Amino acid sequence: MQFYTISLFPQAILNYEKAVQLNWNSPQTGAKAKGITLPLANLEFERRLCFRQCRPVCQVLVNGILAEALNNWGLGLQELSAIVPAREKQTIIKTAISKFRVAIQLQFDFHRAIYNLGTVLYGLAEDTMRSGKPDVSPNELYSQSAIYVAAAHALKPNYSVYRSALRLVRLMLPLPYLKVGYLTAPPANNAIAPHTDWERSQFVLNHEGLQKANASGQPPSQSMDRGRKPTRIAVEDIVSVSASADLTLPPGAGLCVDTVHGPRFLVADSWEALDSWLDALCLVYTIFARGKSDVLAGIITG
Repeated sequence: MQFYTISLFPQAILNYEKAVQLNWNSPQTGAKAKGITLPLANLEFERRLCFRQCRPVCQVLVNGILAEALNNWGLGLQELSAIVPAREKQTIIKTAISKFRVAIQLQFDFHRAIYNLGTVLYGLAEDTMRSGKPDVSPNELYSQSAIYVAAAHALKPNYSVYRSALRLVRLMLPLPYLKVGYLTAPPANNAIAPHTDWERSQFVLNHEGLQKANASGQPPSQSMDRGRKPTRIAVEDIVSVSASADLTLPPGAGLCVDTVHGPRFLVADSWEALDSWLDALCLVYTIFARGKSDVLAGIITG
């Protein structure tokens, strides 16, 4: 049995190449060079094959480790914010929010990071309310906080901490929806319509999906939509959700919801609003994928 040290192969190949140049018609030298290069090629092929097969598993493990580290980082910043001067607190809190958000984006069923983001947003809402000079509406922050707490509870309904927190924030949700806000969308029957035909409208998100609301803020009824395709994205049709920098979109923060029927493009009012929509859509889909949509439905409709 032959054992090969991979690190020695390159030097061995160079040595045999020199030998072949000095005595190019030597069959022994050529055979030995072939004996060196073939095992190296086989090992390289096996290495690449192994990497290709292991990569998805490794990616999941790495994402989990990074998400845990970012969550801990966010918790540390959250604790630090309690002891720093008031002028520095908001900056630290916003940094903590970004750490929790990235942790969630790496692992959307990471319920602890989801819950922690909800708590830090709730604290920011309280501080904003007390300051009297809000950069963001306290009600908007409370509503965002409630989304994350509700999502954490939906993923882990048996956790008493999440259940208690949900009782505190549930009424801050835009019930019977998880999220309500404005998005700019093309006509339902013409995804490539000119920018002038795109319309900023109110959208509602619940456990079933995202849908354009009518003038009263409610999803269009079947009778109202007879003969007209509604602007609706069912959660079971979602493949992925991402920000979009497509230059053909109207000005604003682009949002792409890729579905089994093709991509759907929307535009949020700001990049901050886009982050909120991205998280909410991904959380609703994750809850659906984990078979917990009934829990979320109970939260927002019960």
